[in-house]
Amino acid sequence: MTQPTPIQIQCKDGYKLSGLFYKTESHTPFEFPILVAPATGISKKFYHAFCTWLATQGYNVLSFDFRGIGESLYGNVKDSTASILDWGQLDLSAAIDHLLTLTQANQVILLGHSAGGQLLGVVPNYIKVAKVVAIAGSSGYQKGLKGRTKLLAPVMFKLIFPIARYTLGYGPTQAIGMGENLPKDVAQQWALFCSKRGYIAHTSGQLYSTAQDFHSNINCPITSIFASDDEIATRITVRDLLSIYPNAKTHMIEIEPEAYGHRAIGHMLMFKTSHQNLWPLIANEIAAE
Repeated sequence: MTQPTPIQIQCKDGYKLSGLFYKTESHTPFEFPILVAPATGISKKFYHAFCTWLATQGYNVLSFDFRGIGESLYGNVKDSTASILDWGQLDLSAAIDHLLTLTQANQVILLGHSAGGQLLGVVPNYIKVAKVVAIAGSSGYQKGLKGRTKLLAPVMFKLIFPIARYTLGYGPTQAIGMGENLPKDVAQQWALFCSKRGYIAHTSGQLYSTAQDFHSNINCPITSIFASDDEIATRITVRDLLSIYPNAKTHMIEIEPEAYGHRAIGHMLMFKTSHQNLWPLIANEIAAE
């Protein structure tokens, strides 16, 4: 099986992102390549098995690390100036264009995990996205969370992150088992976006200009696939995310772990090889008209 090719993606501001390109061996690849955009604090390596499988299905696939994360972090995380807004406006935009250059396609399918599926509304070249399949895609609205995460989120957002910003210089998510440590502005914006309904859209006109807000322009299909035991992507938070795209055809698919022979799926396990019997379900949604 062909190994992925390491690549660099140059953003408009000159920042270089680390990526992996999985070129399918199929002689008749699907029309639209797939851009796999990670969750907050999760590196592209987490998606390797899934991306490899997609390539065997006939898709050209690009995964990458957002700035300040994984191999797109240069130096110490406390010195990173990355923000979630940068991830949408600069990183996703550059990754889309790079994948189109690699494949000579006209549009991509955005397969976004959590944060990777939340940001299309601030991506300037959103018109180049044919479809969004958001895995565990939700707004993360605090009042819509459930279980242990509903208790942890206010402590993390209102206590740990603000204190750590000035003592450590970054968001210490690794210590609480939530991926890599986060650049301080990523942590700050994560807390801000999840504080009210609408995720990033509720800061339009404040954090970024209304001219840079494309939520109402987007009319491509957007589907969120989430698990019933996910404490972050719940019915409330998934509906909240989809509601900020008023002119898109949106769809929710809720998965019961037991129906697929799993004790748990949660927010992260859908990409694990232990749960690869879920991958055809994702592929079916990617291929759906």
